[in-house]
Amino acid sequence: YGAFDIMKGKTGEDPLKVFKTAIENAKPLIEVKPRRVGGATYQVPVEIRPQRRLALAFRWIRNYARNRNEKTMILRLAGELLDAFNNVGSSIKKKEDIHKMADANKAFAHYRW
Repeated sequence: YGAFDIMKGKTGEDPLKVFKTAIENAKPLIEVKPRRVGGATYQVPVEIRPQRRLALAFRWIRNYARNRNEKTMILRLAGELLDAFNNVGSSIKKKEDIHKMADANKAFAHYRW
């Protein structure tokens, strides 16, 4: 709740709306999974089911908030959520990296089963 108070003070918007938008922005749509085919391991892009998307977004925001330099966890979490709300920050970079990796390996998408 302390993080919500900080977010309201910094954005002037409803903190629940900011939180939901931050989670939506951090959700990945696609990831790569290793598939072994004939002695070679390919990184095959697969779509992520909605429950896992939400879990990954929560996990990334929590983990990257822990690694921030602010003094208290409330400030760290508020900072990471605001970064995700503004489409910047570590959790958004992680999502973009996952999407880039999936895009780079889309030639192996036919190995999906």
